[in-house]
Amino acid sequence: MDKFSAPLFERLVEHAQGRHVSLHVPGHKSGQGLDEAARPYYESIMQLDLTEISGLDDLHHPEEAILEAQQLAAACFGAEETFFLINGSTVGNLAMIMSVCRRGDLLLVQRDAHKSVIHGLMLAGARAVFLNPEIDPVTGLTLGVRQEDVKAALQKYPEAQGLLITRPSYYGMATPLEGIAQLLHDYGKPLLVDEAHGGHFGFHPALPKSALSCGADVVVQSTHKLLTSMTMGAMLHVQGERIDRKELKRYLTMLQSSSPSYPLMASLDLSRRQLDTQGMDMLERGIRIVDQFMERMRDQTRFTFLLPSRDIEVGRDPFKIAIKDAADFMSGFELKDALEERGCYVELADPQAVLLVFSMASTEEDAEKLARALEQIAELRHDVEAKGTVSVTLPSYSAMTGLSEPVSFDESVYRKKGTAQVPLSDTVGLLSAEMVVPYPPGIPVLSPGEVITSDVVRYLQQLVRMGARIHGLIDGEQPMLSVLIS
Repeated sequence: MDKFSAPLFERLVEHAQGRHVSLHVPGHKSGQGLDEAARPYYESIMQLDLTEISGLDDLHHPEEAILEAQQLAAACFGAEETFFLINGSTVGNLAMIMSVCRRGDLLLVQRDAHKSVIHGLMLAGARAVFLNPEIDPVTGLTLGVRQEDVKAALQKYPEAQGLLITRPSYYGMATPLEGIAQLLHDYGKPLLVDEAHGGHFGFHPALPKSALSCGADVVVQSTHKLLTSMTMGAMLHVQGERIDRKELKRYLTMLQSSSPSYPLMASLDLSRRQLDTQGMDMLERGIRIVDQFMERMRDQTRFTFLLPSRDIEVGRDPFKIAIKDAADFMSGFELKDALEERGCYVELADPQAVLLVFSMASTEEDAEKLARALEQIAELRHDVEAKGTVSVTLPSYSAMTGLSEPVSFDESVYRKKGTAQVPLSDTVGLLSAEMVVPYPPGIPVLSPGEVITSDVVRYLQQLVRMGARIHGLIDGEQPMLSVLIS
């Protein structure tokens, strides 16, 4: 195979250049039917927006260009087999959970997982034992699960079907995986990894190792997050014999659209080729731009970076930077608003910081504009001093879920119970009927069936006051939460 080739993209271009008569879907007929106002933006891409006609292969039964593109991706990322995903990492998480778990099965899950992991457990009707991540005492950032906690969970729950971890965290922290993978394998269990934000890992010495290279059995990556495919473009990588690939393929076929986007799949093909042939140079340039930005910001005292303690052994993605007001005069939400007023849009805000996401496509101009915006905001200190300091206490994960109590995600159990909408302030001690998710990053604070603690209520109330978006919480003068009743 030729890594300089992008077989699916090249086949689409070849077909488009043939100027064939379209007597098939889609109805825009290679862009002929575009709205005129959209033509300057969509015309080129619509020429590649085709379907499963002769020569263009079929995602759900690949034999030609798509198969070759997936094989090239597997070789690039170090997998035995790779599947293109056109519904994001979400569909990969759903499929890998459902291929491992049947109704009533138990899965060990890192507590700060994305909501798609919870949805996968719900679709499978599985049970979960949550493993609380290690917390950096200096920054409060989650660092991933510890190997000793995984061992304790395996000893207590030998019936577990495997372990699903999220790596890196949304903030770029990547726990070492080799020991955890070996431990799971010693018990005959697979390691499932949601590596949505780590598609670039392993392609530069300054980056953490990839989950595949550490021994993970199945890994999901959002190729659009830190690499360069279109949004919703992702890949699922498999190696070894611990995953039933027939089941995995079956669920991918069930869960993904039967009319996949060819421009999106071609962008996965192109992103792989770019990483395969130019990745080291592009990553080197991107990391240099980030380093220069951080060095410039160290010359001022208004803003500080949230970096893990030096004595903690955890990898960190240099493209993810959490930055906060050192004096806590501005919350993360206020800093986000101030940056947006100056044309800089961040990935997310939390009570104390904003998360900046660079990539190998970032430019020196981007970094310069951001630095100038922060310097301008720093000069406004006198305008915000009167607001007082920001004080937000995040709930401890141990307060939300204990390792010893499995949580059932069998929806048939919940359907036997009623639900009621209760003021958030009155929910302590009740069971949540909904997933409650500050978004972004999409990590549930509560999952269905979990006990609502006073820490959680206090945290959600603080987020509401600060203007955070929270999925699962009913907005209003008095926020309401849906709870289970007997």
